[in-house]
Amino acid sequence: MAKKKILVTETALRDAHQSLIATRMPIEDMLPILDKMDKIGYHSIECWGGATFDACLRFLNEDPWERLRILRKNLPNTKLQMLFRGQNMLGYRHYADDVLEYFVQRTVANGIDIIRIFDALNDIKNLQVAIKAAKKEGAHAQVAISYTTGPVFTHEYYVEYAKRIADAGADSICIKDMAALLTPTRTESLVKAIKAAVPELPLQLHTHYTSGLASMCLLKGVEAGADGIDTAISPLALGTSHAPTESMVAALSGTEFDTGLDLKQFSDIRAYFMTLREKYIKSGLLDPKMLATDANALIYQVPGGMLSNLLSQLKQAGKEDKLDEVLAEVPRVRKDSGYPPLVTPTSQIVGTQAVFNVITGKRYSMCTNEFKGLVAGEYGTTPMPIDPAFQKKIIGDKKIIKGRPADQLKPELDKLRGEIEQWIEQPEDVLSYAQFPKVALDFFEKRRNAKVGINGDKLDKKNMVHPV
Repeated sequence: MAKKKILVTETALRDAHQSLIATRMPIEDMLPILDKMDKIGYHSIECWGGATFDACLRFLNEDPWERLRILRKNLPNTKLQMLFRGQNMLGYRHYADDVLEYFVQRTVANGIDIIRIFDALNDIKNLQVAIKAAKKEGAHAQVAISYTTGPVFTHEYYVEYAKRIADAGADSICIKDMAALLTPTRTESLVKAIKAAVPELPLQLHTHYTSGLASMCLLKGVEAGADGIDTAISPLALGTSHAPTESMVAALSGTEFDTGLDLKQFSDIRAYFMTLREKYIKSGLLDPKMLATDANALIYQVPGGMLSNLLSQLKQAGKEDKLDEVLAEVPRVRKDSGYPPLVTPTSQIVGTQAVFNVITGKRYSMCTNEFKGLVAGEYGTTPMPIDPAFQKKIIGDKKIIKGRPADQLKPELDKLRGEIEQWIEQPEDVLSYAQFPKVALDFFEKRRNAKVGINGDKLDKKNMVHPV
């Protein structure tokens, strides 16, 4: 039987810690192990994008662009991969095309090789510009199907979407099962269906361990024709994260699907990440609850990163005991809003609305602007139509967008540059500001203060003085 080398993408530096510790791994925790990771022979290391950009600026006082440059320097032999939210980029709204194109250009220039592009609503209109931009810059444009379940989400739905992805010029496809909803049999049949429909495009499989099925799904997916899998080094695997890298390498070793990776080479990497795991548990950053599996995920359909963030939100509100109620409310909010797949930003939008519904005790008495935007079509076309009466209840007489939301946006790059002229120290700063204006400005100020030796805590902004 002919052999087929299965490609392995390591997620420890992005999705694994996003799912387990709300994206709080700083670059200094990554640096000591990068040399050994670079020698493994991974197909790619996912290390940027997703929520890492926001977390760097907001919580870690890191420049995400400098992080990327450091990773590129220390992983010279490995392809670097990022997660990109289509027209949302890494933020939570749609951006004008000129901003998106510039972001992709700077991303590739700073070291990214593979851009995994997805749209939270599986709306191909929101992906076309990003695909073209990635290919123009010489990057590999992988488009991810946001996998979910519901009345509309049949195999036929996904096959048709895969065909549209191929027609849009993607270099490969990823089945992105962010909420761990795949089962082994469903994985097998879905992979076979997509490979039959678009055999010319490599197919990657991404699923989480939340429901306890990830390893079985990956194995069945590989046997059905998948070309690559996403995994996480074992100390940062399982729970809301991914299947363990070493276990999958061992499972496929000696078969016609051998990864070509040497199991012995992972020992030092595992040992290093085990010390980090212990540190994160001790500090409270890693809640042991995130390491457990829960087949209820198949019912409440919450992705790993969303689950850790929901728990964090409730803890901050002193309502941790309401988690089960919120998880039960999530599918109801999702149904009301047209069955959006639960992935950033729709996972945050639906999740936060579910939290509000539970905490207030009255559903939709308080709605976020983002939820109103989702209902109004500002994020694209939902997989199923939203009840007009519900739309009226949430947004009143607000205009509903039915085409590509970005078509409503004027070029904004020059305007954004003008707004932060005094803070620009590198070309990429305008892109940080575009996505997270307030957070970026706070970061820029801290950066400037550190350079000139000012303690921001003692700064009197009103009178513009600082004690000496």
